[in-house]
Amino acid sequence: MNTQIYVNLPVKDLERSKTFFSALGFGFNAQFSNQDAACMIIGPDAYVMLLTEPFFAGFTRKPIANARESTEVLVCLSRTSRAAVDEIVAQARAAGGSVPAEPRDYGFMYQHGFEDPDGHVWEVVYMEAMPPEQA
Repeated sequence: MNTQIYVNLPVKDLERSKTFFSALGFGFNAQFSNQDAACMIIGPDAYVMLLTEPFFAGFTRKPIANARESTEVLVCLSRTSRAAVDEIVAQARAAGGSVPAEPRDYGFMYQHGFEDPDGHVWEVVYMEAMPPEQA
């Protein structure tokens, strides 16, 4: 069995978050979703659990970070091309997200990103494959 990863993020308005991420092309697993949580599918073994803040608070004794004022995590997604990076960032902007910085081109890696409606930072990258002699 492959190791799966579930990133848990607190959200103020679960329906707003589901609408936002649906606009970016992400689907949800209804089996692991209810009025307090939505299981967003990133890939075969990667998921983001969008949890209402009261539900999220039940899993920790620490205060929930306000993602608009501090950064608690940087989620990074890969894409298959530079154009695909720009496309998801444009979709995020159109769906109500913000784009806090210009894209960065490092030659071997192209990076851009967006903030979701709760202020969580989502980095998006395309990395060129290394030539076999350098791998």
